[in-house]
Amino acid sequence: MKKWQDILKDSITSPAALNEYFNVNITPLDEVIATFPMRINSYYLKLIQKIGDPLWKQAVPDVAELHDSICIEDPLAEENLSPVPNLVHKYPDRVLFLVSNQCAMYCRFCTRKRKVGTGKMVINQESILAGLDYIRHHPQVREVLLSGGDPLLLSDFQIEFILRELRLIPSVKVIRIGTRVPCTLPMRITPELVDILKKYHPLYINTHFNHPAEITPEASAACTLLADAGIPMGCQTVLLKGVNDSPETMRELLLKLLEIRVKPYYLFQTDLTLGTNHFRTPTVTGIKIMRSLIGHISGLAVPTFALDGPGGKGKIPLTPDYILTRGDKLVFENYRGEICTYPESGDGI
Repeated sequence: MKKWQDILKDSITSPAALNEYFNVNITPLDEVIATFPMRINSYYLKLIQKIGDPLWKQAVPDVAELHDSICIEDPLAEENLSPVPNLVHKYPDRVLFLVSNQCAMYCRFCTRKRKVGTGKMVINQESILAGLDYIRHHPQVREVLLSGGDPLLLSDFQIEFILRELRLIPSVKVIRIGTRVPCTLPMRITPELVDILKKYHPLYINTHFNHPAEITPEASAACTLLADAGIPMGCQTVLLKGVNDSPETMRELLLKLLEIRVKPYYLFQTDLTLGTNHFRTPTVTGIKIMRSLIGHISGLAVPTFALDGPGGKGKIPLTPDYILTRGDKLVFENYRGEICTYPESGDGI
């Protein structure tokens, strides 16, 4: 079996290389990757069945990325919320710590596509030490989310250095890692890496699957390694037009995630990221999907549908409205559309 590093080296990074596998017009795609880089590793490339399928849409550049007059580069205002480079302090008790500028695949819908994989995102030992120093001097920070890029593309040595340093900070109680490698490069999840991760509990992993076809035997094996090490896993799925914006596809994805011991955590409305407008659906699409899930599949498989507020305003849950009226009795409908009542207590405010 090839090592994960060799699979990553085999990545396609140009439309000309893509044309060896699929017959595409490479000229407009060259224009796209001049702005937004391309990387499709050989593992994920083999999962693509045909031009335009849901995995193709996530991996292959589209000229629509250059014709986006609605979205903006930094919709979540991360740069304005960065007291030191590559660290975002949006919520009072937790920070987002960007420790890698590389991904196993450059997803076309990425919220940080303005800089991931480019020279605009400079991450080095100096920036990592500055982030650690900031956390050390802000004891209100009890939770750190490592992201990037993908933190698990760092070497085992670099990953352990960061985890060890965070665990030496008394105020840091929980560490989370945001990574897509269980989906896009599952062979990166090695026994050696898992042995490192499990030393730093409580440690959580939020991974990212968007389509049932991404849940392969390799992905299942990677998630099994992590789960067997006692690492709780959640999935942050993005609602993407033409990829997973149907109740049937979403239901299949969520149920398959449970089978590989990954708890569906968030279903995100697509961010207003420049170059991603062609992926956006109306919010009502997500709400209808949630209606089709709640009560019809296990609650364990139902994520929170949320929108990350533009301008760094934070995550807002978007839920179907089941409440019809309030008063002495709460009148609502259940998942079948049946009308129900519940007598309120007299202690309401």
